Amino acid sequence: MASRLVVSAFLSLDGVMQGPGGPGEDDSHDFPHGGWLPPHVDEGFGEIMGEQLARADGMLLGRRSYDILSSHWPNVPDEEGSAEINSMPKYVTTRTPMDATWRNTRVLVGDAAQTVADLKRETDGEILVQGSSDLLRTLQRAELVDEYRLLVFPVILGEGKRLFAEGTAPAGLKLTGSRTTGAGVVYVTYDWAGKPSYGSVV
Repeated sequence: MASRLVVSAFLSLDGVMQGPGGPGEDDSHDFPHGGWLPPHVDEGFGEIMGEQLARADGMLLGRRSYDILSSHWPNVPDEEGSAEINSMPKYVTTRTPMDATWRNTRVLVGDAAQTVADLKRETDGEILVQGSSDLLRTLQRAELVDEYRLLVFPVILGEGKRLFAEGTAPAGLKLTGSRTTGAGVVYVTYDWAGKPSYGSVV
């Protein structure tokens, strides 16, 4: 028994993952570009997201991402993807106890590297990590990420929280798939492949 931890992220071309859904979603550090994703949503994007939700057996969130998503999805039962997200098991990591009101949510209290490692051992299937940039740093350092599914949008933002920020743990990756939507979003998938390999071209 062991789950596979999959990071799904929306990224600008320069690697920013902050505030894609709309203004005010995450304006921390005075981020001025909230809502950069919606202009590029099309049928191809919807198909990709539908596939990801269909494969997921659970969703892992940091505390801030939990607050954002739990304030939206329970209130839009007719929105595409709502039934899947609201019904699937959800796990939220936190260092301090909290009350989780979103249906099917389990709170993981303590150091995320340990609680998520335990969660992977206790469960089967695929756990999707959505957003949660701060949590991702911990998961990357602990080598708990098994796969990245990245949607790269044709926009450059120049500032904001990045998936692979300065200080990210080095890792090798293996490309497992790629495709492009009609709106120009590039979808790439990578498996974690351990430590990077090195060589020389001189």
